[in-house]
Parts: sequence; structure tokens; C-alpha cells
Amino acid sequence: MGEAAVPHHERSKVPLCRRHEVPVCELPVRADRVRRVIQITCTRKEDIMADTTRHARARRKPGDAGPTEKMREYLEVIYYLAARGEPVISARLAEWMHVTPPTVADMVSRMEDRGYIVRDGHGEIALTDEGFALAEAMVRRHRILERFLVDVMGLQWHEIHEEAVRLEHALSPRMEARIEALVGQATTCPHGNPIPGRAAGYPGDVRLDQAKPGQTFTLLRIVEEAEEDTSLIRYLQGSNLVPGERFEITDTSPAYGITLRRGEHQITLSPQIAVYLWGEAGVT
Repeated sequence: MGEAAVPHHERSKVPLCRRHEVPVCELPVRADRVRRVIQITCTRKEDIMADTTRHARARRKPGDAGPTEKMREYLEVIYYLAARGEPVISARLAEWMHVTPPTVADMVSRMEDRGYIVRDGHGEIALTDEGFALAEAMVRRHRILERFLVDVMGLQWHEIHEEAVRLEHALSPRMEARIEALVGQATTCPHGNPIPGRAAGYPGDVRLDQAKPGQTFTLLRIVEEAEEDTSLIRYLQGSNLVPGERFEITDTSPAYGITLRRGEHQITLSPQIAVYLWGEAGVT
């Protein structure tokens, strides 16, 4: 049975088709046209969903399943301490990271669950093979970038650490290889710390606060903690306290620090700064 026609007195309430001047509800509907509209709509929906999935995959970074940004920071610090032969314990990590011991304990536990570190019966922390490979790759990339920013881009010392941190996580293997080629045969970062795979180990076995009056001191490296202090790095560079410079130690004091002389210039460094400077001591 067909649908009932709309009464004449109700037609004024029904919208008219402008082409046929008849109520819309009385226009014939072709089934094949409906099917075509449905097919087109579904196809477009599938295309949109496929395109959305494609873009979502394109946005996903290869390392998303790896360590978090905070874990990366801990891996680097553990690597630094272990490479320098220092015991890696939670208290030392808390001191370096400027966080509370419970915060370190939580992060260490999570990293252990991920298989990046192990702890012995005394609580000392060591990198697993996977953790070591991740940490070494990050340190290598960071130090090569610092070298590039100084030698090629001409940035000042106090600017390069933060810039390298921003760049290192977004660096593709192709760009990394190109930047590495541009820095040539450099074996250390501008602060004197070794680039993994290019240097045998840390240069300098004497910390400045341990040197004696009357000795010479050749500065070879500034430890990683100091790199994170922009004001300190600016001060050291402004005072020409950079790797390769040689000084005479004229006086030392546990309370007031170490006095260095080079030519006609003299400077006294506090014990807190002297512990960041490593080099070689000799006789005058």
C-alpha cells in the first residue's frame, strides 16, 4: 500500500521542492540513488579513517616505546658516574638531579623493571647491556652536537648545553652522520669530556682542589655537572679557564680556595668550583 497523500490544507506546512513545486515528501525516491549515496558515504568514511591512521603512524616516533625523557636523564647521569669510576648510588643521583631520595627510589625501581639497570646487595646501581647502549648513544650524540655548535655554528660555551639537549632527541641518523663529519676528528666535547667511540677515556687525573702550591696545572676537562650551570660556564670561559690552558698554583686554602696565576693575571677559585676542574699537575 502506498503512503497516504498529504491533505491539501496541510501542504502549506510541508517544504516544497523548488524544481517540481510539489511537497518534498511526495518526490519519488530511487533506491539505486540511495544505495549510491550510502556507498559513497561509507567509502569516504573509510578513506578518512585510513588517512587519519596513516598520519597518526607518521607522527609516532621510533623511540616512543623506549625510555621516558626523565629515564634518559638518569641513564646519562649513571653513565657519567660509572665512566668516572665513582660509585653509583641513589644518594649520589639525588644530589646530582636535585631531587629527593624517594623520587630517585621510584625512578630507579621503574628503570629496573624496564631492564635498563640492576642493583647489587649494597644498593649500587649498574647499567645493563641495553641501558649502557642507550646511555652511550645519547652521550655521544650530545657531545658531538656541542662540538658542532661551537666549532661550526660559533655559539658560546654557556649556550651549547641546553641547545644540544633540545636537538639531540630530534636528530635523525642521517643528520647525526653529517654533523659528525663536520666536526672532523674531535675526540672531546668543548668542555674536554670524551666522545664515546673517539676517545679512550677521561683526560686528566688530578682535580684542581687536590693540587699543591708551586705546581703547574693544565686544565683538561670540566665535569658534566658544571655544564648544566650556565652562569658557571660563562664565568669559566670569561676567565679563560678552558681546556688546554696552563696555570701556576700560587696558594691553596680549604676555606678560601685555590689561587692560579698565568702571566700577569691571577684568579682565586672557591673549593666548590675547583672540584669541577680536572687536569694534569706538574712542576714549575
